[in-house]
Amino acid sequence: MKKLLLPIILAALVLGFWNSQDFQEIAAGVAIFLFGMLMLEDGFKQFSGGVLERVLDKSTDTIPKSLGFGFVAATVMQSSSLVSVITISFLSAGLIKLIAGIGIMFGADIGTTTGAWLVAGFGLKVKISAYAMPMLALSIVLVFQKSKYVRGFGFILAGLGFLFLGIHYMKEGFDAFSEQFDLTKFAMVGVMGLLVYTAIGSMATVVMQSSHATMVLVITAMAAGQVSYENAIALVIGANIGTTITAIIASLPANYLGRRLALAHVIFKLVTAVVALTLINQMVWAVDWISDKVGIRPDDYALKLAVFHTMFNTMGVAIMTPLMNQLIAFLERTIPEPELDISQPQYLSRAVESFPVSMEAAMRKEVKHLQDNATKLIAHGLNLHRHEIYAADDVAKTVEDSRAEVELDIDAKFEQRVKALYSAIFDFASRAGALNLPRDITDHIYGLRDSAQSTVHAVKAIKHLRHNVTEYTKYPQGTITDIYNGLRAEIARILIEINKLDRSDPDDRSMLWLDEERVQIERDRKNTTRMIEGLIRDGKIDAEEATSFMTDSGYAYEAMSDLIEAARVYYADTEDGMAEVERILMLEDEDIEELLSEVGDLENID
Repeated sequence: MKKLLLPIILAALVLGFWNSQDFQEIAAGVAIFLFGMLMLEDGFKQFSGGVLERVLDKSTDTIPKSLGFGFVAATVMQSSSLVSVITISFLSAGLIKLIAGIGIMFGADIGTTTGAWLVAGFGLKVKISAYAMPMLALSIVLVFQKSKYVRGFGFILAGLGFLFLGIHYMKEGFDAFSEQFDLTKFAMVGVMGLLVYTAIGSMATVVMQSSHATMVLVITAMAAGQVSYENAIALVIGANIGTTITAIIASLPANYLGRRLALAHVIFKLVTAVVALTLINQMVWAVDWISDKVGIRPDDYALKLAVFHTMFNTMGVAIMTPLMNQLIAFLERTIPEPELDISQPQYLSRAVESFPVSMEAAMRKEVKHLQDNATKLIAHGLNLHRHEIYAADDVAKTVEDSRAEVELDIDAKFEQRVKALYSAIFDFASRAGALNLPRDITDHIYGLRDSAQSTVHAVKAIKHLRHNVTEYTKYPQGTITDIYNGLRAEIARILIEINKLDRSDPDDRSMLWLDEERVQIERDRKNTTRMIEGLIRDGKIDAEEATSFMTDSGYAYEAMSDLIEAARVYYADTEDGMAEVERILMLEDEDIEELLSEVGDLENID
């Protein structure tokens, strides 16, 4: 259908261009308006960053707050469709909850009505192009600056300039068009008129992917006398229905939460439209009464249409907000949560690629998902259980007592639960690198990819360890069992510390222990040969056992180093307050090498 629709639209445009020069001006005005909306979107993307997650968290934790957030977002961006796409992206990435997403969409529906007031109250009464030209001239200077925030403001200014310019050309085109053709002769009254023009409004919005653009087109056409007031009302109702197509398209690659939100959007729009069409006479009377009270002239149909648009959307929110819990229950029954498959990506999807912050958030959650799978596999590979070592008061004793072999095909589990996820993470990071994202977002995504890579390397090292760990610790065999249990205990201790790090408040999170562990690992690695030589001399282990342990200790220290590096990279992006000071104090690799050299010199003196 989509392939067929494009040539039909192009053919209709070419035919219109051929028959009327004024149609060219109207079409160009629509195109410039839509281009301005794209510029606005690009501008707001420049302001993405860690602060947005905190704003979302504090601004959407209650229904009134989420309604307010959606209202402000749509008012600023002048597009409820854009807000719906971003909201689906945030929801799919786990940045917000479903109830907050629905609240944002409801609020955005009211916020987008401010555009109708801007056009009806300002755009039709002032030579708006006079404001557009200076805005465009200033914006082009800003978009070439190095600061992403200055560039972002430049894109926003350019977007507003193109919006104003598009409105100007639509208005001029319809004014000229009215001198040659009288489209009001096609006006329809009664129920048939409502249904036909509602359908036309829906189709126009589907084509332009913007109810706001349809509203501007309707208002300018009505101001030029090309559309009757009654039919314009039906077009507005239709545009409100048509805008759901954007959310539906955005939800196709999203997870089940994104699809629930899109369905909520469709239900909300359809219920609002049905109620409005049923009570159309009462609503028109209410518009006349409100207009009279606020001083709008009886023949100022542009402003009266803005009143209708605002009342129409506000009525929909007033009807649906008290039914929010019932709506969510219906969505959960209709689109159930799929059975969790931890071997598959849970957060990475095309839907989250609509906004940089959601891409970074989805990447962070997916890397955490990989880490959870990996730490479970590492623990089981050492014949340990995470819940036991996390709760242990004496880690060494818990490890010593954990002698039973965990039934595990570690190669198969690695392929299913680690390698498959890492492939998805690597592919997602590659796609992100090909997009025009802010540099800091790209760097964070690449850093998270590197954290995932270190985690994968740690699991690979444990795969090599598993056979001998099981062989030498499933029953007591003297010193060789003790030293293998020592390796298991060291790895377990690092898993415990990483778990504590993950559960701590980011504001209180301290990562200075990472330096201590890195130093200790390197010290133990250097001392392993000396320790093994002493055990052989004392006859506590034989040469075969010594060779096995030397090889396996290398794998163990690699696993520990990789786990620490993965944690350092992963949690470095979430530092705040004192943690940032600690990051500055953390040792670099060359500092550790120098410290170890000094320790070695002191040991030689002793």
